[in-house]
Amino acid sequence: MAIIELKRENFDTTVQGSELVIVDFWASWCAPCKSFAPLFEKASENFSQVVFAKVDAESESDLASHFHIRSIPTLLIFRNQIIIFRLDQSLAEDELFMLVDKAGSLDMNQIRKDALENN
Repeated sequence: MAIIELKRENFDTTVQGSELVIVDFWASWCAPCKSFAPLFEKASENFSQVVFAKVDAESESDLASHFHIRSIPTLLIFRNQIIIFRLDQSLAEDELFMLVDKAGSLDMNQIRKDALENN
C-alpha cells in the first residue's frame, strides 16, 4: 500500500476511516528520518491492511504541535482512533514489523477499560 501524506485537512478523516494507522512525523533535513523512510515503506508493502502515513513536521507545524512532537522521527500508532503507541525515535526493521503485528492484535476492549480506570 502506498504511504499517505497527511496534512491538517486529511488527518482526521484518515485516522477515523481506518482501524490501524501508523504515522511517521519527519522532516526533510532529518538524517534519521531519511534512514527510516525505506523501512517504513517496506512495512507499508508488507502490511496492506494497515494505513501508513507521513506528516512533514516542518510544513505541518500545527499537527506537530497538537501531538507535542518535540523530536523526529516520531511514530504514533492509532487503533480505532486511539493512540496506542508513541516512539520518539526510529526503529530497526524487525522492531517495526513486531510493533505493527502487536498493534493489530491488542485487545481494544481492555485498552478502553484501562484508559477509563486511569482517568
